[in-house]
Amino acid sequence: MLIDLHNHTPLCNHATGTPLALASRAYELGCKYYGFADHAFMPFEPEYRMSEAQIDFYEDLVKETAEHFRGKMEILLGYEVDFMGDEKYFNPRVMNSKCDFLIGSVHFLDFWGFDNPAFIGSYEGKDIDELYGQYFHAIARSARCGRFDILGHIDLIKVFNYRPKKEIKILAQPAIKAIKEAGVCVELNSAGWRKPCAELYPSDEILELLADFDAPITFSSDAHSVEQVGANMDKTIAKAREFGYSKACVFKKRSREFISF
Repeated sequence: MLIDLHNHTPLCNHATGTPLALASRAYELGCKYYGFADHAFMPFEPEYRMSEAQIDFYEDLVKETAEHFRGKMEILLGYEVDFMGDEKYFNPRVMNSKCDFLIGSVHFLDFWGFDNPAFIGSYEGKDIDELYGQYFHAIARSARCGRFDILGHIDLIKVFNYRPKKEIKILAQPAIKAIKEAGVCVELNSAGWRKPCAELYPSDEILELLADFDAPITFSSDAHSVEQVGANMDKTIAKAREFGYSKACVFKKRSREFISF
């Protein structure tokens, strides 16, 4: 495991393990570039993210962890920022932070947390094709907004294994085109393997589209515990190679570098 950029801390209120413990496990697995991207503060569902008052504390924790691994493994500072369709939900302190990268993720559609098991009942009665279309429209908008270095788990809408009747490539292609035009990086997120969908984010069909458009990628395990660090990363890297990728992105102070893997 060379690169793993999307990982969480207990400050998000739904993760366990200190940053040092998570990073130590990554180091054991041979990681060279390890990133923290905890859920950034915004004025919506505060129970699933750090508070505004904890921003400095979070950054200090990551910097302390970086010092511990200086010369052995690069620790990178990021945030996972929810794209809600309106920039008023962006926190200026987060968006203007001197971090290494920002991950833009879509977890909400019309304020419905579609990936939250507590709200899974809201799928009942919905047109799944229409839902997928709405989701990928939000992904396209998140790419075009120009505020993110990486887009997170770009087919998260499949998390509970609700699948569209329409061909997924048709539904996703406008978003992939927008991603390519915006020049934003897409993470291959191994957390999908441990969810009901039981496959990588993104699926083979979408990964093929990304490769066809020559969109840049990076790697993430989206760990919320020490046990999840690097989980299924070998399978994730193998998928990238299967679709012709040999380089992945890392970010330092919002500047992108390509690393061979």
